[in-house]
Amino acid sequence: MILYYKIAGQRFVPALNQEESFWVHLENPDTEEVNTVLTRYDLPEDFITDLQDADENSRMEYDEGSMLIILRVPLYYRHRSASVSFATAPLGIIVADDKVITVSFYENEILTQYLDGKHKPFNITQQSFILAINLRTAIYYLKFLKEINRRTTNIENELHQSMRNKELIRLLRMEKSLVYFNTSLKSNEIILERMQRSRWLQNDPEAEDLIEDVIIENKQAIEMANIHSSILSGMMDAFASIISNNLNVVMKFLTSVTIILALPTLIASIYGMNLDLPLQNRPYAFLIVMGLSVVLSVTLVLVFIRKKYF
Repeated sequence: MILYYKIAGQRFVPALNQEESFWVHLENPDTEEVNTVLTRYDLPEDFITDLQDADENSRMEYDEGSMLIILRVPLYYRHRSASVSFATAPLGIIVADDKVITVSFYENEILTQYLDGKHKPFNITQQSFILAINLRTAIYYLKFLKEINRRTTNIENELHQSMRNKELIRLLRMEKSLVYFNTSLKSNEIILERMQRSRWLQNDPEAEDLIEDVIIENKQAIEMANIHSSILSGMMDAFASIISNNLNVVMKFLTSVTIILALPTLIASIYGMNLDLPLQNRPYAFLIVMGLSVVLSVTLVLVFIRKKYF
């Protein structure tokens, strides 16, 4: 799908055609739409086709007057069948003449406010719009990192009494998401530093101040991802030991109960033999044997309690 937007005041509004548009957005485009944009703006094919690769790295490149910026943006998969809830994917930003073209083959929330016209008014130029996308990307990383931290805390509370691997697997998925975030944020940082040094950005004095804010937000997201990753890694090691210890406690209890029950069983088995046994001619032989079993079992229970086996 191809969407066209123009500037009205300090906001984006839908444009009737591509001639009056300032921003062209390709959302999960098909082959025909990709070829249309490539031909219309005389762009290299790999400017768009490379973005289909979910593992495409952040980069910035120029080609015959056009510029491509690829950012790694955060994704949030809300359906339960997803292997991980949080991941990253490439978002392409192309500057061609007086147009800004964004390309996304993966559903994300970074451009939603601009597409809906609900963004805060600002002085829209090519530079300021691209930096606004970068800033919003960093903000969403921070937002999702807070959600990861909240989920991790909930899993931690469940793990205190757990003997299952389910919670550890959920923590492993959270750690996997943090690795994605950390790697993507660092690659975005390289692009931001390159943009800061580029002459294209220096043509807009207001953008020079804005990029400082973007870099600060991105660095904050990197630090938060590192902190959460370190905490999560230590937590997984600790709770793996806790699960093992909980299992040992249960096994110790069950073993103690088995030993205690084995004594009456042993005595009953002996007196169940068809042999001459002590007390077999006494009228209270059964009560004596049962009493002996109870006394031995109670004694063993007291010994185990004293040694803290229960």
